[in-house]
Order: sequence, then structure tokens, then C-alpha cells
Amino acid sequence: MELLLVSYLAGTKTITANYLSKLSSKTITFIPTAGNVEPYTGFIDEGIAMLEELGYQLHMLDIAKVEEPVLIQELERAACVCISGGNTFYLLQELKKKHLTELLARRIREGMFYIGESAGAIIASPDIEYNQIMDDKTVAPDLMDYTALNVFDHSVLPHIGEYPFETSSRETLERYRNSLKLIPLNNHEAVLVNDRGYTILRETSPEGSSL
Repeated sequence: MELLLVSYLAGTKTITANYLSKLSSKTITFIPTAGNVEPYTGFIDEGIAMLEELGYQLHMLDIAKVEEPVLIQELERAACVCISGGNTFYLLQELKKKHLTELLARRIREGMFYIGESAGAIIASPDIEYNQIMDDKTVAPDLMDYTALNVFDHSVLPHIGEYPFETSSRETLERYRNSLKLIPLNNHEAVLVNDRGYTILRETSPEGSSL
């Protein structure tokens, strides 16, 4: 198992390229669902452009718009899944509606490559409730259970010190730092998780704008 969790995909190009260098396939299953309820989604476009610049073909898969049997088939055969940022609660709601959390967690543990950006990084944790300061829970009225993929026993806190999340990220850190194993990341940092533990990586030559 080895997964890459980032705050801002376009801001971690070198880190992402190094992670994907071990991927034999040139196709990435890209899930933009978390952005469906966001007024600004330019960061998704920037992440897509970056992956395409690295030479990968993206297979777009919106969890909210595709039927469950098709989603199961796609995730079972995917070599690499990338879930982009947006609203974490909405993303988890849609994954649970299609009964995909256990499948996705199993595939990651089996060795499927996984890149999670912001919301996609947060759902790797055991529970996403800690992100309620940064994200609006009301856009996911059907989500009653905040348990997530639980493939990483720490909780990523993205966008620390980054506009426009300076206040919400700091408040999240202050509220949960003593009760959760938080890993704060700025927009040019990532955490590489494998069976031996985790390593925090920093982009040496940051590109792109902030989220």
C-alpha cells in the first residue's frame, strides 16, 4: 500500500511525478465529485492540466452521476485513482450513497495507486468530522456517518496558512490538535503513506497558484 495525500495537486507537480513514476499504466481514474458543490473549481482544472502535462490520460468519473454497478467495475480495474478537492462532506456522502468506501479502501490496501487532494486526502482518515470548520456540512444532508476510508490513522489538515483558509485551518488545528493525529500541509507539501508509516514531502520548485 502506498498513497499520496496532498493539499493542492497543481502545487506538488514534482512530488506527484515521482510517486507516479512507479505506475505502469498511463491512465488515471480522476474523480472530481467533491467540486460539484463548490462555486470555484479552477484548482481541479489546474490539477487535471498538471497530470496531463506529465503525460497521463485521465478517465473522468463523477461518483454522483454514474450508476453504482459501473462505478464498482471502474474502481475494481483502476490502476490509479485521483480524487480532487472540494467539499469533503459532499464527497463522502456520494461515496457512501454508492457503497464505495469499503471497496475504495480495499483497493488502496491491495496496492492501487491513490492520490487524494484536499477533500480526497481528508477521506483517507478514519473520520472527517474535524473538517467541519473548513467545509460546510449542510451541502451533504444525507450524510449521517462521518467514518471515512480509514487507510491512514492520521488526519490530513490541508491549506494550513493558505488563502482563503488561513483562519479555518488554524482554528481546526487549535481545536483538534490534542485529540487527533493531525498532519498540517500547505499547498506545496504532501504526505506519502505506506505500510511502514508516512513521510512528509515538500515541493522543491513550487509551481502554480494557491487554491
